[in-house]
Amino acid sequence: MKNKRKLYFKLFTSTFYLSAFTFGGGYVIIPLMKRQFVDDLKWLEENEMLDMTAIAQSGPGPVAVNAAILLGYRVSGLPGALVAIMGTILPPFLILSAISLFYDAFRENRMISAFLQAMKPAVTAIICDVVFSMGSGIIKEKEKISIFIMAGAFLSSCMLHISTMMIVLVCGCIGLLWTVWKGKKR
Repeated sequence: MKNKRKLYFKLFTSTFYLSAFTFGGGYVIIPLMKRQFVDDLKWLEENEMLDMTAIAQSGPGPVAVNAAILLGYRVSGLPGALVAIMGTILPPFLILSAISLFYDAFRENRMISAFLQAMKPAVTAIICDVVFSMGSGIIKEKEKISIFIMAGAFLSSCMLHISTMMIVLVCGCIGLLWTVWKGKKR
């Protein structure tokens, strides 16, 4: 029982810390989660993190919360998922509650506006890092279908301006068919 409490505490503090000090949305938190839960704590393998990220992105709601649910469930079932959710949603809830109390003062403050403007390039760089890290992981596997899906999704989005939802659905169907086909081959 003591080990479970330690695990829940570590899961809560890790997700709380990541959520409290990450600005820019779910895509920014993914590389930090990878570093924490794959590299440092070794709770997940890198390919598991990639799979969880894909599922988190395709599900409804914020990517960070979806990823936390999947992570918590993977680490310790339903109680772990609940602990991870609390650790992830509590910091923004507290921060936004505090900001709402002082909204007028924040809105007029030049320093805060400048700070938020200065963060935009950093967020862009972190998102580029996520794309590079995850893309290089797929390329390292050297599975042609994964590279084809990744390239097709990129081209469909950037060049053809196809809806993201349509891209996710088509890629999901291709991945499902590929997995079924590989399973029958074995």
